[in-house]
Amino acid sequence: MNVSEAARIIIILGAVLIALGVILPYVAKLDFFGKLPGDIKIKRENFSFYFPIATCIVLSILLTLLGNLFFRK
Repeated sequence: MNVSEAARIIIILGAVLIALGVILPYVAKLDFFGKLPGDIKIKRENFSFYFPIATCIVLSILLTLLGNLFFRK
């Protein structure tokens, strides 16, 4: 990898981070996001545990499909 390829990757990562920063406040307002069946939620008196496993699987599938669409050679 030469310097111009590394610079291109850094610029793309920066653009992705900016896009995520713009989109994230709107995604947080969605009610169904993080409340899918399969998300683990445990609440006790002084303890709460939340693991969104179903949400992670759905996001993984979506990101894999998008990655294959845009970065396929």
